[in-house]
Amino acid sequence: MRIVYQLLPVILSVGLISCSQPESSENLQTAEATNNKKETFVSKLPDSAPVIKVATTGTMPPFSFQDDYGNMQGIDIDAIRAIGEEQGFKVEFYTETWQNMFDSVESGSRDLAISGISYKVDRDARYGLSNSYFFNPSAIMYAKSNLTINGLSDLKGLHVGGMEGTKQVDQVKEMGGYSDLSTTVTTFLLFEDLLQGKVDAIVQDLPLLQYTAANHPEHKVVIVPYEDESNPAAQQVILMAKGNDSLIAQVNEGIAKLKASGEFKKIEDKWLSASSADTAANKPPVEQK
Repeated sequence: MRIVYQLLPVILSVGLISCSQPESSENLQTAEATNNKKETFVSKLPDSAPVIKVATTGTMPPFSFQDDYGNMQGIDIDAIRAIGEEQGFKVEFYTETWQNMFDSVESGSRDLAISGISYKVDRDARYGLSNSYFFNPSAIMYAKSNLTINGLSDLKGLHVGGMEGTKQVDQVKEMGGYSDLSTTVTTFLLFEDLLQGKVDAIVQDLPLLQYTAANHPEHKVVIVPYEDESNPAAQQVILMAKGNDSLIAQVNEGIAKLKASGEFKKIEDKWLSASSADTAANKPPVEQK
Protein backbone atom coordinates (compact mmCIF):
# COMPACT_ATOMS: atom_id res chain seq x y z
CA MET A 1 0.00 0.00 0.00
CA ARG A 2 1.45 3.34 -1.08
CA ILE A 3 2.04 6.10 1.44
CA VAL A 4 -0.74 8.68 0.99
CA TYR A 5 -0.29 12.24 2.17
CA GLN A 6 -3.38 13.91 3.54
CA LEU A 7 -3.97 17.25 1.83
CA LEU A 8 -4.54 19.00 5.15
CA PRO A 9 -2.33 21.33 7.20
CA VAL A 10 0.20 19.48 9.32
CA ILE A 11 1.35 21.24 12.48
CA LEU A 12 4.85 20.31 13.58
CA SER A 13 7.65 21.73 15.67
CA VAL A 14 10.90 22.59 14.00
CA GLY A 15 14.20 23.85 15.37
CA LEU A 16 16.92 25.82 13.68
CA ILE A 17 20.30 24.16 14.12
CA SER A 18 23.61 24.49 12.39
CA CYS A 19 24.20 22.11 9.50
CA SER A 20 27.40 21.02 7.82
CA GLN A 21 27.01 21.32 4.07
CA PRO A 22 28.83 18.86 1.79
CA GLU A 23 31.94 20.16 0.06
CA SER A 24 31.16 22.27 -2.98
CA SER A 25 33.69 20.38 -5.10
CA GLU A 26 32.56 17.19 -6.82
CA ASN A 27 32.74 14.17 -4.54
CA LEU A 28 32.63 10.60 -5.88
CA GLN A 29 31.00 7.92 -3.72
CA THR A 30 31.10 4.31 -4.96
CA ALA A 31 29.42 1.21 -3.63
CA GLU A 32 32.85 -0.38 -3.30
CA ALA A 33 34.57 2.61 -1.66
CA THR A 34 36.79 1.89 1.33
CA ASN A 35 39.14 4.73 2.33
CA ASN A 36 38.65 3.66 5.97
CA LYS A 37 34.97 4.59 5.72
CA LYS A 38 32.08 2.39 6.77
CA GLU A 39 30.06 1.35 3.73
CA THR A 40 26.71 -0.28 4.45
CA PHE A 41 25.82 -1.19 0.85
CA VAL A 42 27.62 -3.96 -1.03
CA SER A 43 26.50 -4.81 -4.55
CA LYS A 44 25.69 -8.44 -5.33
CA LEU A 45 26.60 -7.89 -8.98
CA PRO A 46 29.87 -9.21 -10.47
CA ASP A 47 32.87 -6.93 -10.97
CA SER A 48 32.19 -7.06 -14.71
CA ALA A 49 28.78 -5.37 -14.33
CA PRO A 50 28.44 -2.00 -16.13
CA VAL A 51 28.65 1.15 -14.00
CA ILE A 52 26.19 4.04 -14.28
CA LYS A 53 27.31 7.53 -13.22
CA VAL A 54 24.63 9.09 -11.01
CA ALA A 55 24.39 12.82 -10.25
CA THR A 56 22.74 13.70 -6.93
CA THR A 57 22.80 16.67 -4.55
CA GLY A 58 23.58 14.92 -1.27
CA THR A 59 21.86 17.84 0.50
CA MET A 60 18.17 16.89 0.36
CA PRO A 61 17.14 14.52 3.17
CA PRO A 62 15.26 12.22 3.04
CA PHE A 63 15.93 11.87 -0.70
CA SER A 64 19.70 12.27 -0.97
CA PHE A 65 22.19 13.04 1.81
CA GLN A 66 25.41 11.82 3.42
CA ASP A 67 26.03 9.91 6.63
CA ASP A 68 28.84 10.62 9.11
CA TYR A 69 31.25 8.66 6.91
CA GLY A 70 30.39 10.58 3.74
CA ASN A 71 28.37 7.70 2.23
CA MET A 72 25.24 8.52 0.27
CA GLN A 73 21.87 7.54 1.72
CA GLY A 74 18.16 8.33 1.39
CA ILE A 75 15.09 7.35 -0.62
CA ASP A 76 16.63 8.13 -4.00
CA ILE A 77 19.95 6.49 -3.17
CA ASP A 78 18.20 3.28 -2.14
CA ALA A 79 15.88 3.49 -5.14
CA ILE A 80 18.55 3.78 -7.82
CA ARG A 81 20.70 1.13 -6.14
CA ALA A 82 17.70 -1.23 -6.11
CA ILE A 83 16.97 -0.49 -9.77
CA GLY A 84 20.62 -1.17 -10.63
CA GLU A 85 20.67 -4.47 -8.74
CA GLU A 86 17.46 -5.50 -10.50
CA GLN A 87 18.65 -4.44 -13.96
CA GLY A 88 22.28 -5.52 -13.72
CA PHE A 89 24.24 -2.28 -13.34
CA LYS A 90 26.22 -0.74 -10.49
CA VAL A 91 26.07 2.95 -9.60
CA GLU A 92 28.63 5.64 -8.78
CA PHE A 93 27.37 8.77 -7.02
CA TYR A 94 28.62 12.26 -7.83
CA THR A 95 27.43 15.05 -5.52
CA GLU A 96 26.63 18.21 -7.44
CA THR A 97 24.54 21.35 -7.08
CA TRP A 98 20.91 21.19 -8.15
CA GLN A 99 21.47 22.92 -11.50
CA ASN A 100 24.73 21.10 -12.21
CA MET A 101 22.87 17.78 -12.01
CA PHE A 102 20.81 18.74 -15.05
CA ASP A 103 23.76 20.19 -16.94
CA SER A 104 25.95 17.13 -16.32
CA VAL A 105 23.30 14.76 -17.67
CA GLU A 106 22.70 16.95 -20.71
CA SER A 107 26.44 17.14 -21.45
CA GLY A 108 26.85 13.37 -21.07
CA SER A 109 29.32 13.48 -18.17
CA ARG A 110 26.67 11.77 -16.02
CA ASP A 111 24.25 9.05 -17.10
CA LEU A 112 21.33 10.06 -14.91
CA ALA A 113 20.29 12.37 -12.06
CA ILE A 114 18.15 11.52 -9.05
CA SER A 115 17.48 13.84 -6.10
CA GLY A 116 13.82 14.68 -5.55
CA ILE A 117 13.28 15.61 -9.22
CA SER A 118 9.63 16.23 -10.06
CA TYR A 119 7.97 15.93 -13.42
CA LYS A 120 7.70 19.20 -15.36
CA VAL A 121 6.52 19.67 -18.93
CA ASP A 122 9.63 21.63 -19.91
CA ARG A 123 11.86 18.94 -18.37
CA ASP A 124 10.04 16.27 -20.33
CA ALA A 125 10.68 18.22 -23.54
CA ARG A 126 14.39 18.72 -22.84
CA TYR A 127 15.43 15.50 -21.05
CA GLY A 128 14.58 11.82 -20.96
CA LEU A 129 12.39 11.27 -17.91
CA SER A 130 11.56 7.94 -16.33
CA ASN A 131 8.12 6.83 -15.30
CA SER A 132 7.07 7.96 -11.83
CA TYR A 133 8.50 5.98 -8.94
CA PHE A 134 7.32 8.12 -6.00
CA PHE A 135 4.43 10.44 -5.12
CA ASN A 136 5.99 13.74 -4.08
CA PRO A 137 3.50 16.60 -3.61
CA SER A 138 4.42 20.23 -3.07
CA ALA A 139 3.76 21.97 0.24
CA ILE A 140 3.93 25.34 1.96
CA MET A 141 5.53 25.90 5.36
CA TYR A 142 4.98 28.96 7.53
CA ALA A 143 5.70 29.87 11.14
CA LYS A 144 3.96 33.15 11.95
CA SER A 145 0.91 32.81 14.21
CA ASN A 146 -0.86 35.73 12.52
CA LEU A 147 -0.99 33.89 9.18
CA THR A 148 -3.48 31.35 7.87
CA ILE A 149 -2.40 29.68 4.64
CA ASN A 150 -4.47 26.93 3.03
CA GLY A 151 -3.06 26.98 -0.49
CA LEU A 152 -1.04 28.86 -3.10
CA SER A 153 -3.62 31.64 -3.44
CA ASP A 154 -3.03 32.61 0.20
CA LEU A 155 0.61 33.49 -0.61
CA LYS A 156 -0.52 36.69 -2.33
CA GLY A 157 1.02 39.74 -0.68
CA LEU A 158 3.61 37.65 1.17
CA HIS A 159 7.39 37.31 0.86
CA VAL A 160 7.86 33.72 -0.34
CA GLY A 161 11.01 31.58 -0.43
CA GLY A 162 11.73 28.65 -2.75
CA MET A 163 14.66 26.61 -4.03
CA GLU A 164 16.14 27.79 -7.31
CA GLY A 165 15.03 25.79 -10.35
CA THR A 166 12.20 23.88 -8.64
CA LYS A 167 8.61 23.42 -9.75
CA GLN A 168 7.37 25.24 -6.63
CA VAL A 169 9.10 28.48 -7.68
CA ASP A 170 7.47 28.16 -11.11
CA GLN A 171 4.08 27.59 -9.46
CA VAL A 172 4.41 30.71 -7.29
CA LYS A 173 5.46 32.80 -10.29
CA GLU A 174 2.52 31.53 -12.34
CA MET A 175 0.12 32.39 -9.52
CA GLY A 176 1.52 35.91 -9.07
CA GLY A 177 0.46 38.46 -6.48
CA TYR A 178 3.27 37.78 -3.98
CA SER A 179 5.15 40.77 -2.57
CA ASP A 180 8.59 39.22 -3.11
CA LEU A 181 10.11 35.88 -4.13
CA SER A 182 13.51 34.79 -2.82
CA THR A 183 15.40 31.71 -3.99
CA THR A 184 18.20 29.70 -2.40
CA VAL A 185 20.41 26.88 -3.64
CA THR A 186 19.58 24.40 -0.85
CA THR A 187 16.53 23.43 1.15
CA PHE A 188 18.34 24.03 4.42
CA LEU A 189 18.85 27.70 3.55
CA LEU A 190 15.10 27.93 2.96
CA PHE A 191 14.42 26.76 6.51
CA GLU A 192 16.96 29.22 7.88
CA ASP A 193 15.26 32.10 6.05
CA LEU A 194 11.83 31.07 7.33
CA LEU A 195 12.81 30.60 10.95
CA GLN A 196 14.85 33.81 11.00
CA GLY A 197 11.84 35.73 9.65
CA LYS A 198 13.44 36.66 6.33
CA VAL A 199 10.45 35.23 4.45
CA ASP A 200 6.80 34.70 5.41
CA ALA A 201 6.49 31.23 3.89
CA ILE A 202 8.51 28.69 1.91
CA VAL A 203 7.49 26.21 -0.78
CA GLN A 204 9.18 22.83 -1.26
CA ASP A 205 8.51 19.08 -1.52
CA LEU A 206 6.33 17.78 1.31
CA PRO A 207 8.71 14.95 2.37
CA LEU A 208 11.60 17.41 2.69
CA LEU A 209 9.55 19.66 4.97
CA GLN A 210 8.20 16.78 7.04
CA TYR A 211 11.58 15.11 7.48
CA THR A 212 13.26 18.32 8.58
CA ALA A 213 10.43 19.22 10.93
CA ALA A 214 10.54 15.80 12.58
CA ASN A 215 14.28 16.10 13.17
CA HIS A 216 14.30 19.67 14.52
CA PRO A 217 11.36 20.02 16.92
CA GLU A 218 12.00 23.43 18.48
CA HIS A 219 9.99 25.99 16.50
CA LYS A 220 6.31 25.59 15.73
CA VAL A 221 5.47 25.60 12.03
CA VAL A 222 2.53 24.67 9.83
CA ILE A 223 2.93 22.50 6.71
CA VAL A 224 0.21 22.66 4.04
CA PRO A 225 0.35 20.22 1.07
CA TYR A 226 -1.34 21.52 -2.08
CA GLU A 227 -1.06 18.78 -4.74
CA ASP A 228 -2.81 15.42 -5.02
CA GLU A 229 -1.65 12.26 -6.76
CA SER A 230 -3.55 13.02 -9.98
CA ASN A 231 -1.28 16.01 -10.63
CA PRO A 232 1.61 15.04 -12.98
CA ALA A 233 3.84 17.58 -11.21
CA ALA A 234 3.46 15.58 -7.97
CA GLN A 235 5.24 12.60 -9.51
CA GLN A 236 8.97 12.05 -8.90
CA VAL A 237 11.13 10.92 -11.82
CA ILE A 238 14.69 10.00 -12.75
CA LEU A 239 16.33 12.30 -15.27
CA MET A 240 18.40 11.04 -18.23
CA ALA A 241 19.60 12.46 -21.54
CA LYS A 242 17.07 12.88 -24.33
CA GLY A 243 17.44 10.00 -26.76
CA ASN A 244 19.16 7.64 -24.33
CA ASP A 245 16.38 5.16 -25.00
CA SER A 246 18.24 2.07 -23.85
CA LEU A 247 18.91 3.43 -20.35
CA ILE A 248 15.43 4.93 -20.09
CA ALA A 249 13.90 1.56 -20.93
CA GLN A 250 16.16 -0.20 -18.41
CA VAL A 251 15.24 2.21 -15.63
CA ASN A 252 11.51 2.06 -16.40
CA GLU A 253 11.60 -1.74 -16.40
CA GLY A 254 13.33 -1.68 -13.02
CA ILE A 255 10.77 0.77 -11.62
CA ALA A 256 7.90 -1.45 -12.75
CA LYS A 257 9.46 -4.58 -11.22
CA LEU A 258 10.25 -2.91 -7.88
CA LYS A 259 6.76 -1.40 -7.62
CA ALA A 260 5.23 -4.82 -8.27
CA SER A 261 7.49 -6.56 -5.76
CA GLY A 262 6.81 -4.00 -3.03
CA GLU A 263 10.48 -2.99 -2.77
CA PHE A 264 9.74 0.70 -3.32
CA LYS A 265 7.14 0.57 -0.56
CA LYS A 266 9.80 -0.82 1.79
CA ILE A 267 12.14 2.04 0.84
CA GLU A 268 9.39 4.62 1.46
CA ASP A 269 8.58 3.11 4.83
CA LYS A 270 12.25 3.04 5.80
CA TRP A 271 12.66 6.79 5.35
CA LEU A 272 9.15 8.19 5.83
CA SER A 273 7.53 6.07 8.52
CA ALA A 274 6.64 7.83 11.78
CA SER A 275 9.74 6.44 13.46
CA SER A 276 12.38 6.76 10.73
CA ALA A 277 13.27 10.41 11.22
CA ASP A 278 13.03 10.11 14.98
CA THR A 279 15.30 7.07 15.02
CA ALA A 280 17.86 8.85 12.86
CA ALA A 281 17.88 11.84 15.18
CA ASN A 282 17.56 9.70 18.33
CA LYS A 283 14.56 11.81 19.37
CA PRO A 284 11.03 10.99 20.58
CA PRO A 285 8.25 11.01 17.97
CA VAL A 286 6.90 14.41 16.90
CA GLU A 287 3.17 14.86 17.32
CA GLN A 288 1.31 15.51 14.06
CA LYS A 289 -2.10 17.14 14.31
